[in-house]
Amino acid sequence: MTAPVLRIGNASGFYGDRFDAMREMLTGGPLDVLTGDYLAELTLLILGRDRLKDPSRGYAKTFLRQLEECLGLARERGVRIVANAGGLNPAGLADAVRELAGRLGLGGLRVAHVEGDDLGGRFPGALTANAYLGGAGIAACLTAGADVVVTGRVTDAALVTGPAAAHFGWGPTEYDKLAGAVVAGHVLECGAQATGGNYAFFAGHGRDPGALRHPGYPLAEIHEDGSSVITKHDGTGGFVDVGTVTAQLLYETQGARYAGPDVTARLDTVALAEEGPDRVRIDGVRGEAPPPTLKAGLNRLGGFRNEVVFVLTGLDIDAKAALVRAQLEDALERAKSRPAEVRWELARTDHADAPTEESASALLRLVVRDADADTVGRTLSGAAIELALASYPGFHVTAPPGRGSPYGVFEAAYVDRNTVEHVAVLPGGERTPVASGADTRVLEDPPRPPLPAPLPPGPTRRTPLGLVAGARSGDKGGDANVGVWVRTDDAWRWLAHELTVERLRELLPETAELRVVRHDLPNLRALNFVVEGLLGEGVAAQARFDPQAKGLGEWLRARHLDIPEVLL
Repeated sequence: MTAPVLRIGNASGFYGDRFDAMREMLTGGPLDVLTGDYLAELTLLILGRDRLKDPSRGYAKTFLRQLEECLGLARERGVRIVANAGGLNPAGLADAVRELAGRLGLGGLRVAHVEGDDLGGRFPGALTANAYLGGAGIAACLTAGADVVVTGRVTDAALVTGPAAAHFGWGPTEYDKLAGAVVAGHVLECGAQATGGNYAFFAGHGRDPGALRHPGYPLAEIHEDGSSVITKHDGTGGFVDVGTVTAQLLYETQGARYAGPDVTARLDTVALAEEGPDRVRIDGVRGEAPPPTLKAGLNRLGGFRNEVVFVLTGLDIDAKAALVRAQLEDALERAKSRPAEVRWELARTDHADAPTEESASALLRLVVRDADADTVGRTLSGAAIELALASYPGFHVTAPPGRGSPYGVFEAAYVDRNTVEHVAVLPGGERTPVASGADTRVLEDPPRPPLPAPLPPGPTRRTPLGLVAGARSGDKGGDANVGVWVRTDDAWRWLAHELTVERLRELLPETAELRVVRHDLPNLRALNFVVEGLLGEGVAAQARFDPQAKGLGEWLRARHLDIPEVLL
């Protein structure tokens, strides 16, 4: 008999997340499935470079070390483990897990894996090329009795849709149920970001200031109809409320249609409600057939980069910056080969009449890129160090420039879903093809929802947006998204009319020349802005100070607006 509730937890939001989280989740309370998300665009680049050194590598080694401590515990408690730690070599990781189980005396442990995402043959010159698969392969492995399932590149939410579909027996066209699981999976995928981590309103509001010192990780209680409750183990740190769930729902999304290989979830149908302390119910989610294409992530080596940060202290900061910049530019021009890209950025971190030398100093950052390692290595280091006694007063750098380091470039591509061979390799070794599904729907934005009536005129105060609005931002390739939400209906009436694309560009001047698209989500009292091209060629290219746009939302919240006093 199928249990009425499936408890799915998360123990990793990225490769390098808290090592002890797996043990904490297994010992903290009841679970049926424990998931781990180890992959990101940058992670696949790292794993691709690992694989160049050793073809047997390409998976997240941390996962194996965690299992060495926790595999016996998971088996003892009847918890299945599903993780995308297989990266570029899921078969190799599955073999390593079996070998580990043998060493630990866990005979009979059933290990399966999912493959077919590797599209390297279609994209010559790419270091990695992987399609984002759905949860159907995971479901097939679990239905066949797997205790551990490792995958390559699947969508983050597939780690939840797969176990849910297997447990409840959902068919591939039960879109509303699958969409509910996708939304729950999206909330879980970044670990402690759903339990107060990186949360705009982390301070105040009657919360224990120490609650976030060691936040617990989230879990979802999934029901047969696709609804869920987001919560955490009793007694763990952090907190779960409508705000933390809303923030994560907006993270790295775009419009109201959230497309995936299993289903397109309608974020404009999500209903959130607090049903108790640290318990938020998600229901009402509607789903549609998935798009006819699958997204694929491509990573390639873009060349080499180097940087040097000059410290400018005290008076005449602009003149000092101009002098060293002119000197370096002259030196680079005289060099045998000038770097293909030279970028300067002055951060005025200095304060007048400062009580410490550090607070009296500004930072001038020079970044160079080129296809040749020596051009960004020896050329830059020689030019910079030779100025040590011949430039502005107080000359020093945070660290001498070293050798050039390789950087990556990310690109998204789309392939016909019927041309990708999604395969579940079952515990006994049987290879089971996973059907792509007959129904598809071309992705398009829904009609823009009507705006609420604006607030009536009244007195305003010039103050930071963050006093009334939360935000969370992130990266999707070279684009950034900024999700902004408020907590009351009156605040939504103001925000929906005030924070236009034009106003966002005024508040964030770095976006002024870029295409910005606003998406409205009234049921979440939220706006989601997609800023195209802000991050250049992706996080690995490190095109800006904040290469993943993690602080973009907090910058927006710190900008001042005329805010109605009734909201303050």
